[in-house]
Amino acid sequence: MQTTRGRRRQRVWDVVLLGTAFLVLGQSSFRAQERLSAGHGALEATSALGRPLYALPDDATIFAAKKALAADATNVALVLKLSQAEAGRRQYREAVALCTKAIQHAPASADLYIERGHRELGLREFKLAMADLRKATELDPAKLDAHYHLGLSHYFLGEFPEAAASFNKARALAKSDDSLIDCSNWLYVSLRRAGKQDEAAAVLARITPQVHNTEPHLLFYLRLLRFYQGQITQQAVLPPRPTKPDDVESELSFNTVSYGVGNWDLYNHHVPPARTLFESVVQGQAWNSWGFIGSETELARMKR
Repeated sequence: MQTTRGRRRQRVWDVVLLGTAFLVLGQSSFRAQERLSAGHGALEATSALGRPLYALPDDATIFAAKKALAADATNVALVLKLSQAEAGRRQYREAVALCTKAIQHAPASADLYIERGHRELGLREFKLAMADLRKATELDPAKLDAHYHLGLSHYFLGEFPEAAASFNKARALAKSDDSLIDCSNWLYVSLRRAGKQDEAAAVLARITPQVHNTEPHLLFYLRLLRFYQGQITQQAVLPPRPTKPDDVESELSFNTVSYGVGNWDLYNHHVPPARTLFESVVQGQAWNSWGFIGSETELARMKR
């Protein structure tokens, strides 16, 4: 039986423990609020250079996509819509987990494997992405995006001949100038990195003056191709550094073109200026852009 003194002591300890619990919860809440006020969400990955890469908090697009999917949980189109909304907020692990669950219900969906592979590329999980994207090409060989992203998985691993083969298959499926421009850029640089200059030159021959982009964000790929052709100077093709941290389109253009020009310097044996351009890219926030991943990958190779 507990004495009066013992009960008093227990009440004191209860107060202390309760106060400690509130303190911990308060600190946790403060850290969560601090993380949100810093403009990012959960840790998604760590770059090859050791930098932590964070998601952005949920937005209205994600809330709406989640609500729609909750009403029809096995609808592949709605799964893809939510995954793409999450990716738009750099929530790549969430997107991968979502696709993994959906594949259990729709194992023959090439689109789900493409989507998951696409997000695995952003997480720097290149071999996992390669397996998913190869599966997608088997399920539907006519999917341009499957071959295109498979090419990227090879490219980031330094497997340039294999990357070129995949981008060549993607380009063969192109039905618009936009797709031709997009695939030709990566096919050209893959061939250059593979040491196949004559084949690379043949890629540029198809980018005639009549080829124009219709999607605004593909203009930077077209300008890069014109740069490779010698029609635009390096000074003219490089865009200014973005001045606003939330200007996604400007950062995407900056990353893509800066990486493209740095890559051109690299395979033309101008290593110092290439390194400078790559370093300028990885200082930004759009860690999920191909230009960022390419720059990061090259800098990591230079350190080996």
